[in-house]
Amino acid sequence: MADDHATEKDSGSGSRMSDLGTYIRNQREGAKLSLRNLAKIAGVSNPYLSQIERGLRKPSAEILQAIAKALSISSETLYVKAGILEERLGDADLEHAIERDLHLTDAQKNALVEMYRSFRKLNDLQDDDGVGSRGGLRGIIDAMSTGDISDADVAAASGGPVPDDEI
Repeated sequence: MADDHATEKDSGSGSRMSDLGTYIRNQREGAKLSLRNLAKIAGVSNPYLSQIERGLRKPSAEILQAIAKALSISSETLYVKAGILEERLGDADLEHAIERDLHLTDAQKNALVEMYRSFRKLNDLQDDDGVGSRGGLRGIIDAMSTGDISDADVAAASGGPVPDDEI
């Protein structure tokens, strides 16, 4: 278990651990869990989870898996953020997987791919930290005015209704 208690200095990737910790904290807060509750569900101590969230500790793959399970998120995502796995470029993989699914009709496959692309477009345009020339709401409005993204894309990606004329 010595790996579980490696410090940020030991890991050589302080920024990565900080990003991982911030991500875990955001997921915990989004799930409306206290630090104490998440620690209990994941089977780690409060201080240790706090140190992970602050980027001071590099958790093992097993600890990340327990945290992911407790948060009902993908452990692969945490592994990538911790530097255990390399990020896969999944766009084509996901679209190919949808196309290969034998349980879906062609219309369902097309709808899923288009919804996925809409989510991606919207996420690319939403820039929470304001970096970039088309970040945040302004970027979405600009993209809509230039035709880069439609009302239906925004509605589909935000879970809202799609206008009748866009169906």
